[in-house]
Amino acid sequence: MSHHHGSHSHDDISHELGHVVPYKVYATVFGSLVALTVITVAVSRVDFGVLNIVIAMLVASVKAMLVALFFMHLKYEKPITWMFAFFPIFLLGLLIGGVFLDNPFRSDPTVHVSAPAASSGAAAHH
Repeated sequence: MSHHHGSHSHDDISHELGHVVPYKVYATVFGSLVALTVITVAVSRVDFGVLNIVIAMLVASVKAMLVALFFMHLKYEKPITWMFAFFPIFLLGLLIGGVFLDNPFRSDPTVHVSAPAASSGAAAHH
């Protein structure tokens, strides 16, 4: 078993610690998350019609991206880790996309479709 004795270089220490992110970065990301939360609450009180869900999902996506990139350190990871992070998101997109593809072909269960009336009235006129 080999052990390094002596002084550690700056590269050895930073490799052991991974990446060191300045406090200012975390404070900026936290401030952004708080601001986006305020935006989420403000947007929830305004009626944008069909865009309500779109705006809410966009704000939530930006917040999730900030958390993943900085607090979960995805920004500093290798490309293979990015693949493992985005593959489930891709699958979720397929699932949601499938729901939207299916939605136009569904019928309203509260509407009762009645069969066309028999043509007895037309036969009586002949």
